[in-house]
Amino acid sequence: MVGNPVSHSLSPLMHQTALDHFQFDATYIALNLRQAEISTFAAWCNRDEFLGCNITIPFKNMLLDLVDVIDPSADEIGAINTIAKKNGKLTGYNTDVYGFLKPLEKFLDTLELSRAIIFGTGGSSKAVKKGLEKLGFDELVFVTRNPVGKEINSDYATVYVCDYLLWTDYAPEASIIVNSTPLGMSPQTGNSPVQWKDVSHLREKVCYDLVYNPPETEFLKQASHSGSHYLNGLDMLIYQGSRSFNIWTGNEFPVKLIRKKLKNHIYRV
Repeated sequence: MVGNPVSHSLSPLMHQTALDHFQFDATYIALNLRQAEISTFAAWCNRDEFLGCNITIPFKNMLLDLVDVIDPSADEIGAINTIAKKNGKLTGYNTDVYGFLKPLEKFLDTLELSRAIIFGTGGSSKAVKKGLEKLGFDELVFVTRNPVGKEINSDYATVYVCDYLLWTDYAPEASIIVNSTPLGMSPQTGNSPVQWKDVSHLREKVCYDLVYNPPETEFLKQASHSGSHYLNGLDMLIYQGSRSFNIWTGNEFPVKLIRKKLKNHIYRV
């Protein structure tokens, strides 16, 4: 795992558990990289013992030039989160969109593909946007603190950008509401992109919080209170990791084992 910071990352625990499960003689480590060290890291990637890595902020865009081949999954989103060495060449992939979509499969039979609301316009929102485009949503509404001058383009959907005071105007036609911000993440667990006075606008939606710690964020408590379907970001983390692991090893990720391991680590259950 390459990023800065990476001390909080669960990827080493997740992937080392999977490597040990298959008895691979390999080690997954977290590397806190500084921008000035990119050239050194590039040389390290060409060593025989390097098999691949995950990439997190702030390097998902910066390391695009490092790879020899860009997979379509990365090309369509303009960022890589996975590098694999194949036949001596480095290929860059993006597994975030797959990770976002996989947990939604159980809702697809009843999910109307009319309008989606996304809180946040940061890095995580790119995967959300691409995933919702793939599902075929007609309209995407991005909610941000400062919408003035903010342009988000899509070849597949009509895009609106508004501030937090106006998102409820778009809520009646929405079928899914996604929180792609860190609001509600531990230790600031009392925060939510939604004010309690607006909770009724969550009713009969799918509410998806990319935050996974705590397991039930303030936003998801609001969704539960309104009787909505809801899910947190733990399975997104697991499934984006599962795709990376499959790219590196050709093996299927032991999802149940990993989910149990992560829940025990994060939630102490």
